[in-house]
Amino acid sequence: MARLTKSRFHGPWAYATTAVRVVAGAIFVSVSTGKFVDHMQEAMDFKSYGVPIPDTAVYVVGVLELVCGLLLVIGLFTRVAALLLAANMVGAISTAGVMEGGSFHLGVAPALLVAMLFLLWAGPGAFALDNKLAGVGGAPRTA
Repeated sequence: MARLTKSRFHGPWAYATTAVRVVAGAIFVSVSTGKFVDHMQEAMDFKSYGVPIPDTAVYVVGVLELVCGLLLVIGLFTRVAALLLAANMVGAISTAGVMEGGSFHLGVAPALLVAMLFLLWAGPGAFALDNKLAGVGGAPRTA
């Protein structure tokens, strides 16, 4: 469990990692709401991308983005959430990115993929519940 929850960075770099984690999590939460608010349009988009069972897929992706985004914001199971969201971004880039292009699918989605890969490697940073699980505490060490 410690390998999943321990942060690689301490001191000032832990704060930068925290910023990446919280901002990315907030973006995923905000994007996920569209999967529920405008479900029919999202399902039509998923169908045009060739996603199987698009109506269900929209809900699955929406729940994944919402739950994992919230986990990132609070810093709980950061690496697991980052892994799932990285896979989600690979799917988004390989479907919508290829079919539509655009600044979101070929700009924001790859940036979020890089952020998720960074968090997968770096861990949660400062002020994360993962630190409590690892026995580190809320504030990062300065050494």
